[in-house]
Amino acid sequence: MLEQFSPDLQFIIVIVILAILFLAVFLNNKKNKKKHYGRKNRNFRRNFYDKKQNKKEA
Repeated sequence: MLEQFSPDLQFIIVIVILAILFLAVFLNNKKNKKKHYGRKNRNFRRNFYDKKQNKKEA
């Protein structure tokens, strides 16, 4: 696939692709932490029953 490019350009393309993948994983991890770590001090029992009540109401 990359044979048509020079070896130097192949190396640069691979580095850019790895950087984009790293950035995607980093941003996804940041989003997940923001979503989960701020949940009512991470009390599992309270969160479980709140979600159960929300399902009954919906």
